Amino acid sequence: MKNMKKIIVLFGLTLTVALFIYSCNSSTYDEISVPVTNPTYEANIAPTIKANCTGCHSNNGQYPKLTDYSSVKDAAQNGNLICRIDKSQACGQIMPPSGSLSGIMVERIKLWKEQGYIQN
Repeated sequence: MKNMKKIIVLFGLTLTVALFIYSCNSSTYDEISVPVTNPTYEANIAPTIKANCTGCHSNNGQYPKLTDYSSVKDAAQNGNLICRIDKSQACGQIMPPSGSLSGIMVERIKLWKEQGYIQN
């Protein structure tokens, strides 16, 4: 009977530790949401840019300005926006400096570019 109690306690502890470790994994809303297959600037790109880029890249901030559709499209088309957010490329410091975007966000921006920079 004592051995059975030890096994049950050990199993309970193991399960508790496993659940604790699993619950500590960080997942963003983007990582657990349904994949976006047709991203648009207004619905998918602007919120990411606003949350991660415009703190520095605003009207009075660093170049390039990333405050509206035209400026973000231009930075993706003619600048190195995608290169700077994509860890797999080497073109300078990875942006944003506070921590890179999730792979899902980067892929969404690349898909937006591939599909012709749809605005709405």
